[in-house]
Amino acid sequence: MNVLILGNGGREHAFAHKISQSKKLENLFIAPGNAGTALCGTNVDISATDFEAIKELVWQKNIDMVVVGPEDPLVKGIYDFFKNDEVLKDIAIIGPSKAGAQLEGSKDFSKEFMIRHNIPTARYQTFTKDTLQEGLKFLETLSPPYVLKADGLAAGKGVVIPETLDEAKKELTEMLANAKFGNASAKVVIEEFLKGIELSVFVLTDGKHYKILPAAKDYKRIGEGDVGLNTGGMGAVSPVPFADAAFLKKVEERVAIPTLKGLQQENIIYKGFIFIGLMNCGGEPQVIEYNCRMGDPETEVVIPRIKTDLLELFEAVANENLHNIKLDIDERIATTVMLVSGGYPEDYEKNKIISGLDKTSDSIIFHAGTKLENDTVLTNGGRVIAITSFGNTMEEAIAKSMKNAEIISYDKKNYRKDIGQDLIALEKKINE
Repeated sequence: MNVLILGNGGREHAFAHKISQSKKLENLFIAPGNAGTALCGTNVDISATDFEAIKELVWQKNIDMVVVGPEDPLVKGIYDFFKNDEVLKDIAIIGPSKAGAQLEGSKDFSKEFMIRHNIPTARYQTFTKDTLQEGLKFLETLSPPYVLKADGLAAGKGVVIPETLDEAKKELTEMLANAKFGNASAKVVIEEFLKGIELSVFVLTDGKHYKILPAAKDYKRIGEGDVGLNTGGMGAVSPVPFADAAFLKKVEERVAIPTLKGLQQENIIYKGFIFIGLMNCGGEPQVIEYNCRMGDPETEVVIPRIKTDLLELFEAVANENLHNIKLDIDERIATTVMLVSGGYPEDYEKNKIISGLDKTSDSIIFHAGTKLENDTVLTNGGRVIAITSFGNTMEEAIAKSMKNAEIISYDKKNYRKDIGQDLIALEKKINE
C-alpha cells in the first residue's frame, strides 16, 4: 500500500515511524515532513493545505491512503475535497469530514453538540462583538478563574484563563472588540472553570465502530511547576495513574459512545481520531474540548504503545470493519520530553544546528520543528524534538528521556525537567 501522511510535526513523525514498520506498506510519503520523517519515507515539499498539489501527488504516486495529521486541512475540508472528486473519491482518508472537523473548528459548535447529546461539560455562553456587554455581565455570574475560548482555530493559543474578573473583562474586550486572535475570536465561548486533573482520551472510529486508545496527560505550560505561558505541549505521559479502569469506563459510556451516536444521528461522516480533552473532577469526567485529530505531544506516547499494525487499523477505519481488529497495547509506561527553542512560545530563532542525535540510546527520537539542509539537521520551529522512552515505572521512562535530553544539543535549547513528577507523587499517594 502507498501511503501519504500530511503534516510536519512530531505527531506526523510518530505516525511515519509506526507505519514504516507495517508489513502492508509499499511506499511512504510525507508532505511536507521534517528531518525525522525523512528517515521513514520520502518527504515532499507540499503544504498540508494545498489540496490541488496533494491531488497531483496522489495521482502521480498511486497513493492508496492519506493520513491527515493536523487540524487545518481537516477543518478546511480535505475529506470532502477527495470524496467529491471523481479521480480521488476511492482514496482512503484517515480524518473526518468538514462537518465532523467542526468539533474542533468551532468551540461554539462543539459545546452545542455536547449539550444536544447530554455529554458532561462546563456551563457556558457564546458572545460576539455585538454582545460584548452581555459577555461582560455573564463573567460577573462566574467564580474565578475564568475560561475564555476563541471559537475558531488559533494555533493552540486561543484559550486564556484570567485569574481576576478585571483581567477577564479586559481579555474578552481584546478578543472581541480588538480581534486579538483575528477571525478566530469573532465569537468567544466563556465557560465556568472546572477543578480537577486534566487528561486526554483518544478514540479511533470508522464511523460505526470504535477503539479507545491509551489515555495520556500532557504538560502545556512553558515553566516547571506548570507556570508561565501556554505552549503546544512540553511533554506527555501515558498511561496516567488517576485514570483507572472505573474512570475510563465512565468516559466510554458517558462521553465516547454518546459522541459517536451524536455524530451518527446528525449524519456527520467521521472516520479518524477524536481527541477528547477531559477533566477528572473527583472521579467524574467532564469534557473540556474535542479535537478532530491526535494531540501533539500525546501522539508521541500513545502511538508507540500501540502494538497492533497501525496501517491495518487505518485500513479497517477506511473499510468500516474496525471491530474485527484486535487492539494490542504495550503495558509499559511511555513518557516524552519536548526540547524547544529558546524564547518559545514567544519569539525564537530557527536554523540552529542540532548535534548529538546519533549519540542517543534507549529512546525514540521524534522530530517536530526540524529540517534537513546539506545532511545537517537544523531547528525549524518552536518545539524541536520529542524524546520518548518506555519504562516499567514512570521514573525509569523519565530517566531515559532526561538522559537523552542532555545529550542532544543546540543553541538556546530549553526543556522542562519536571515532566511526570506530579504523577509520580500522585501515584505514591494513591498507593499509600
